[in-house]
Amino acid sequence: MLTHEARLEALRAELARRGLDGFVIPISDEHMSEYVGAYAQRLGWLTGFGGSAGTAVVLADKAAIFVDGRYTIQVREQVDGRLYEYQSVPQTSPGAWLAAHVRPGMVIGYDAWLHAKPWADGAAAALKARGASLKAVDSNPLDAVWEDQPAPSPAPAVPHADQYAGQSVAEKRAQVAQWLEARGADAAVVTALDGVAWLLNMRGADVSRTPVALSFVIAHADGTADLFIAPEKVNPALVAHLGNAVRIHDRAAFVPALKAFGGKTVAVDPERAVAAVFHALEEGGARVLALTDPTVLPKACKNPVEQAGHRAAQSRDGAAVSRFLHWLSVAAPKGGETELSAAARLLAEREKTGLLKDLSFDTISGAGPNAAIPHYHVDEQSNRAIEPNSVYLVDSGGQYLDGTTDITRTVWVGPDAAPAEVKDRFTRVLKGHIALDQAVFPVGTAGSQLDSFARQFLWAAGLDYAHGTGHGVGSFLAVHEGPQRIAKAAGGQAGTTQGLLPGMILSNEPGYYKAGAYGIRIENLVLVEERAIAGAEGPFCGFETLTFVPIDRALVDLDLLTPAERAWWNAYHARTLALLAPQLEGADLAWLEAACAPL
Repeated sequence: MLTHEARLEALRAELARRGLDGFVIPISDEHMSEYVGAYAQRLGWLTGFGGSAGTAVVLADKAAIFVDGRYTIQVREQVDGRLYEYQSVPQTSPGAWLAAHVRPGMVIGYDAWLHAKPWADGAAAALKARGASLKAVDSNPLDAVWEDQPAPSPAPAVPHADQYAGQSVAEKRAQVAQWLEARGADAAVVTALDGVAWLLNMRGADVSRTPVALSFVIAHADGTADLFIAPEKVNPALVAHLGNAVRIHDRAAFVPALKAFGGKTVAVDPERAVAAVFHALEEGGARVLALTDPTVLPKACKNPVEQAGHRAAQSRDGAAVSRFLHWLSVAAPKGGETELSAAARLLAEREKTGLLKDLSFDTISGAGPNAAIPHYHVDEQSNRAIEPNSVYLVDSGGQYLDGTTDITRTVWVGPDAAPAEVKDRFTRVLKGHIALDQAVFPVGTAGSQLDSFARQFLWAAGLDYAHGTGHGVGSFLAVHEGPQRIAKAAGGQAGTTQGLLPGMILSNEPGYYKAGAYGIRIENLVLVEERAIAGAEGPFCGFETLTFVPIDRALVDLDLLTPAERAWWNAYHARTLALLAPQLEGADLAWLEAACAPL
């Protein structure tokens, strides 16, 4: 097996053979997915980085890797600093770094199937200003040197029943057709895997932890659609499910179909479709409308069936997590447990439901200083013992046919009491969580406008955290779903200007991280719901809490809680007990009753 240094040198040799002076390697696939299949894990293979967001730029004499604040610690642990400069986003960007390091006449390659068009346009302009150029490659040079690159998943695509989807495929196609008609467009190209899955009520197993099938869709104004998918993934059940109005083609026919739109108007999402899609349409003479994918908002605003499914999934999942937390409270203080053994136990508790399809992401099981890495990924090399008298953080979720879950709990592993500093930080995070949970706001308020609700108590002590406060969540789909987010608007982060609308599901997950010591996060999922207010001048919304699992009272500094916050705590735990008690028994039930007792 090649070392990461040898892989870098092999790529440089291939670039030189092709006449390229550099190349840009993102974590991405042909669908701009956040989580990608093994075949698309190019950045991980090249550098060793295991996060879900990042980019590397390789030149003949230097290289850099770009990550955001979630991965500041992780990238230094996984990527050799002798080979790559560490760069922080959004303070800098691959385009800005390239502009500072290229020389006139240099040609920098990129794979147009892995980058959005706005990025390509911006990078090309920055390079042109320095006398260099950006060139789309015919094939990815990294694939040429990755000798044991996995093949794309051959798993079949399967129907997702209306009893879970709440709407038929025909109804969704008609909805998109109306959207196209209103904009004078002939067709829309849907490339995001969760958008295809939602539109066709279709699921798959091609991306780890996300139940999607590698495919593209072109939806037409007459209500029909064309699905482009590998033939081996199609079966009679899928054909019958899709019906005659959905024509099925080999995935290889997608580009020719795009080039055949000459003279017609086609809607494409510049945030979700790769540059190669735009290139093919423009080459064929289509008139391109850069518009948000018409599946995005309908998918984000869950219908009543999906909302009910989420509640059922959250209840089931909450009981599993509570059984795990009871086990942890007994086993961890004795010593002998590790991050991996705890993650395995949590998976086993979810599997006991008999309905778990997959995890919704790799469990973040962080003990002590590893908990200070927000998106920590435990493996055999990093696996740490869960020591008595320490902080343990577990962020996890499950995929069920009726819903996708995501929950974080931070606990104190005794037997001694938690230090005052840890309790102070935990309680400030808790107060922010409560403030956001209780927020009331006009319909359409942007997530960036709510973000400070969760940070205010940390800010008051000169503290903060480097990740967003909330992300959208799918319905048996992606655990990170757009367009809604609750985060700082700085750096133009996607989704922060999206108005929150009834039916959207988001996480509420403020945190605090002390590098090398401990990390804290409290995460529940919430549903945006209409809120009746006497005398209100216009429609308002609030949040319905969906996640019910006890929060560790051993970490709470009661003196920092107001009477209203204590009332929230008691009401939340009373609801938790009422919901979960019928699903537990014996020692698990006794633990739940104690954990939910009023403050």
